[in-house]
Amino acid sequence: MNENGDLFGPTVVPAQRFTARVARTLIADGAGFATREVASLGVTLEGVPGDRHMGMARPADSRVPWFPRGTPIRNSRQVSIVAMDELAEIARRLGIVDVQPEWLGANLVIEGIAQLTRLPPGTRLFAAGGATLAVEGENAPCRHAGAAVAAFHPGSAGLDLAFVQRAKGLRGLVAWVERAGELAAGTEIEVRVPAQRPWTR
Repeated sequence: MNENGDLFGPTVVPAQRFTARVARTLIADGAGFATREVASLGVTLEGVPGDRHMGMARPADSRVPWFPRGTPIRNSRQVSIVAMDELAEIARRLGIVDVQPEWLGANLVIEGIAQLTRLPPGTRLFAAGGATLAVEGENAPCRHAGAAVAAFHPGSAGLDLAFVQRAKGLRGLVAWVERAGELAAGTEIEVRVPAQRPWTR
Protein backbone atom coordinates (compact mmCIF):
# COMPACT_ATOMS: atom_id res chain seq x y z
CA MET A 1 0.00 0.00 0.00
CA ASN A 2 1.39 3.42 -0.89
CA GLU A 3 1.20 6.62 1.14
CA ASN A 4 -2.15 7.52 -0.43
CA GLY A 5 -3.86 4.38 0.80
CA ASP A 6 -3.95 2.64 -2.57
CA LEU A 7 -3.23 -1.06 -2.42
CA PHE A 8 -1.74 -1.29 -5.90
CA GLY A 9 -2.31 2.11 -7.51
CA PRO A 10 0.38 4.62 -8.45
CA THR A 11 1.25 7.60 -6.33
CA VAL A 12 -0.78 10.72 -7.04
CA VAL A 13 1.13 13.67 -8.42
CA PRO A 14 -0.23 16.52 -6.26
CA ALA A 15 -1.88 19.63 -7.65
CA GLN A 16 0.38 22.64 -8.15
CA ARG A 17 0.02 26.41 -8.45
CA PHE A 18 2.58 28.87 -9.79
CA THR A 19 2.75 32.06 -11.81
CA ALA A 20 3.82 32.74 -15.38
CA ARG A 21 3.56 35.67 -17.77
CA VAL A 22 2.16 36.44 -21.21
CA ALA A 23 5.04 37.53 -23.45
CA ARG A 24 3.19 38.08 -26.74
CA THR A 25 -0.37 38.01 -28.10
CA LEU A 26 -1.12 37.14 -31.73
CA ILE A 27 -4.13 36.65 -34.00
CA ALA A 28 -4.80 34.72 -37.20
CA ASP A 29 -7.15 37.19 -38.88
CA GLY A 30 -5.83 36.87 -42.42
CA ALA A 31 -6.41 34.41 -45.19
CA GLY A 32 -3.63 32.03 -44.17
CA PHE A 33 -2.38 29.92 -41.30
CA ALA A 34 0.03 32.47 -39.77
CA THR A 35 -0.71 34.86 -36.93
CA ARG A 36 0.40 38.46 -36.43
CA GLU A 37 1.26 40.26 -33.20
CA VAL A 38 -1.33 42.52 -31.59
CA ALA A 39 -1.27 44.61 -28.41
CA SER A 40 -3.88 42.47 -26.66
CA LEU A 41 -6.58 39.85 -27.12
CA GLY A 42 -10.05 40.24 -25.69
CA VAL A 43 -11.19 36.62 -25.58
CA THR A 44 -14.80 35.46 -25.36
CA LEU A 45 -16.33 32.04 -24.79
CA GLU A 46 -16.10 31.57 -28.55
CA GLY A 47 -12.35 32.16 -28.53
CA VAL A 48 -10.39 35.03 -30.06
CA PRO A 49 -12.71 37.38 -31.99
CA GLY A 50 -11.69 37.53 -35.63
CA ASP A 51 -9.31 34.57 -35.36
CA ARG A 52 -9.61 31.69 -37.81
CA HIS A 53 -10.12 29.25 -34.90
CA MET A 54 -12.93 31.21 -33.25
CA GLY A 55 -16.19 29.39 -32.57
CA MET A 56 -17.98 27.20 -30.06
CA ALA A 57 -17.86 24.35 -32.57
CA ARG A 58 -15.50 23.28 -35.33
CA PRO A 59 -15.63 20.67 -38.10
CA ALA A 60 -14.02 17.32 -37.33
CA ASP A 61 -10.70 16.78 -39.09
CA SER A 62 -7.85 14.25 -39.14
CA ARG A 63 -7.14 14.87 -35.44
CA VAL A 64 -10.45 13.18 -34.51
CA PRO A 65 -10.73 10.25 -36.96
CA TRP A 66 -13.51 8.63 -34.92
CA PHE A 67 -15.92 11.23 -36.38
CA PRO A 68 -16.75 11.62 -40.08
CA ARG A 69 -14.76 14.53 -41.48
CA GLY A 70 -16.74 17.77 -41.24
CA THR A 71 -18.94 16.66 -38.33
CA PRO A 72 -19.61 19.65 -36.01
CA ILE A 73 -17.84 19.02 -32.69
CA ARG A 74 -16.97 21.09 -29.60
CA ASN A 75 -14.12 23.48 -30.36
CA SER A 76 -11.46 22.82 -27.75
CA ARG A 77 -8.76 24.33 -29.97
CA GLN A 78 -9.71 28.01 -29.70
CA VAL A 79 -6.30 29.22 -28.48
CA SER A 80 -2.80 28.03 -29.41
CA ILE A 81 -0.04 28.53 -26.82
CA VAL A 82 3.74 28.21 -27.24
CA ALA A 83 6.97 28.90 -25.33
CA MET A 84 10.08 30.39 -26.91
CA ASP A 85 12.47 27.95 -25.23
CA GLU A 86 10.62 25.03 -26.79
CA LEU A 87 10.59 26.69 -30.21
CA ALA A 88 14.34 27.23 -29.89
CA GLU A 89 14.76 23.52 -29.19
CA ILE A 90 12.70 22.65 -32.28
CA ALA A 91 14.98 24.90 -34.34
CA ARG A 92 18.06 23.22 -32.88
CA ARG A 93 16.71 19.77 -33.74
CA LEU A 94 15.94 20.89 -37.28
CA GLY A 95 19.31 22.58 -37.74
CA ILE A 96 17.81 25.99 -38.54
CA VAL A 97 18.26 29.42 -36.99
CA ASP A 98 14.82 29.88 -35.48
CA VAL A 99 11.14 28.97 -35.35
CA GLN A 100 8.82 31.90 -34.74
CA PRO A 101 5.41 31.67 -32.98
CA GLU A 102 3.54 33.36 -35.83
CA TRP A 103 4.73 30.72 -38.32
CA LEU A 104 2.92 28.08 -36.24
CA GLY A 105 -0.28 30.09 -35.89
CA ALA A 106 0.24 30.69 -32.15
CA ASN A 107 -2.02 33.08 -30.22
CA LEU A 108 -0.04 33.28 -26.99
CA VAL A 109 3.62 33.12 -26.08
CA ILE A 110 3.99 32.36 -22.38
CA GLU A 111 7.11 32.70 -20.24
CA GLY A 112 7.86 31.03 -16.93
CA ILE A 113 6.51 27.51 -17.49
CA ALA A 114 9.16 24.84 -17.77
CA GLN A 115 8.18 22.19 -20.34
CA LEU A 116 5.00 24.02 -21.30
CA THR A 117 3.87 21.33 -23.74
CA ARG A 118 3.82 18.74 -20.93
CA LEU A 119 1.14 20.55 -18.92
CA PRO A 120 -1.70 18.04 -18.52
CA PRO A 121 -5.22 18.46 -19.85
CA GLY A 122 -7.40 20.25 -17.34
CA THR A 123 -4.71 22.73 -16.34
CA ARG A 124 -6.22 26.21 -15.89
CA LEU A 125 -4.51 29.48 -16.79
CA PHE A 126 -6.02 32.38 -14.82
CA ALA A 127 -5.00 35.73 -16.31
CA ALA A 128 -4.94 38.94 -14.30
CA GLY A 129 -7.21 40.46 -16.96
CA GLY A 130 -10.01 38.06 -16.02
CA ALA A 131 -9.62 35.53 -18.81
CA THR A 132 -9.34 31.86 -17.92
CA LEU A 133 -8.10 29.25 -20.37
CA ALA A 134 -8.54 25.50 -19.94
CA VAL A 135 -5.83 23.35 -21.48
CA GLU A 136 -7.15 20.69 -23.85
CA GLY A 137 -3.76 19.10 -24.49
CA GLU A 138 -0.66 19.05 -26.63
CA ASN A 139 -0.84 20.67 -30.05
CA ALA A 140 0.60 17.82 -32.08
CA PRO A 141 2.96 18.99 -34.85
CA CYS A 142 1.56 18.65 -38.34
CA ARG A 143 2.86 18.96 -41.88
CA HIS A 144 0.96 22.24 -42.42
CA ALA A 145 2.95 23.89 -39.64
CA GLY A 146 6.10 22.24 -40.97
CA ALA A 147 5.43 23.75 -44.39
CA ALA A 148 5.04 27.17 -42.80
CA VAL A 149 8.44 26.80 -41.13
CA ALA A 150 9.98 25.51 -44.36
CA ALA A 151 8.77 28.59 -46.24
CA PHE A 152 11.10 30.72 -44.12
CA HIS A 153 14.05 28.34 -44.61
CA PRO A 154 13.97 27.55 -48.35
CA GLY A 155 17.43 25.99 -48.32
CA SER A 156 16.43 23.16 -45.98
CA ALA A 157 14.93 20.27 -47.94
CA GLY A 158 12.32 18.06 -46.29
CA LEU A 159 11.76 20.46 -43.41
CA ASP A 160 7.98 20.04 -43.49
CA LEU A 161 8.20 16.32 -42.76
CA ALA A 162 11.12 16.65 -40.34
CA PHE A 163 9.11 19.15 -38.30
CA VAL A 164 6.38 16.58 -37.64
CA GLN A 165 8.88 14.24 -35.96
CA ARG A 166 11.26 16.65 -34.28
CA ALA A 167 8.69 19.04 -32.85
CA LYS A 168 6.90 16.30 -30.88
CA GLY A 169 6.45 17.32 -27.26
CA LEU A 170 7.55 20.89 -28.02
CA ARG A 171 4.95 22.52 -30.26
CA GLY A 172 2.86 23.85 -27.36
CA LEU A 173 -0.74 23.50 -26.28
CA VAL A 174 -4.28 24.13 -27.42
CA ALA A 175 -6.86 25.50 -25.02
CA TRP A 176 -10.40 26.79 -24.88
CA VAL A 177 -11.78 29.87 -23.16
CA GLU A 178 -13.53 29.07 -19.90
CA ARG A 179 -14.02 32.71 -18.88
CA ALA A 180 -13.94 35.80 -21.06
CA GLY A 181 -11.43 38.56 -20.40
CA GLU A 182 -8.31 40.36 -21.57
CA LEU A 183 -4.88 38.99 -22.41
CA ALA A 184 -1.93 41.27 -23.10
CA ALA A 185 1.86 41.16 -23.07
CA GLY A 186 3.06 41.41 -19.48
CA THR A 187 -0.14 39.97 -18.01
CA GLU A 188 0.52 37.68 -15.05
CA ILE A 189 -1.03 34.22 -15.18
CA GLU A 190 -1.75 31.89 -12.30
CA VAL A 191 -1.23 28.32 -13.48
CA ARG A 192 -3.22 25.65 -11.65
CA VAL A 193 -2.18 22.11 -12.51
CA PRO A 194 -4.65 19.45 -11.29
CA ALA A 195 -3.64 16.42 -9.27
CA GLN A 196 -2.73 13.52 -11.54
CA ARG A 197 -3.03 9.79 -11.11
CA PRO A 198 -1.71 7.77 -14.06
CA TRP A 199 -4.47 5.53 -15.41
CA THR A 200 -3.59 1.89 -16.01
CA ARG A 201 -5.68 -1.13 -16.86
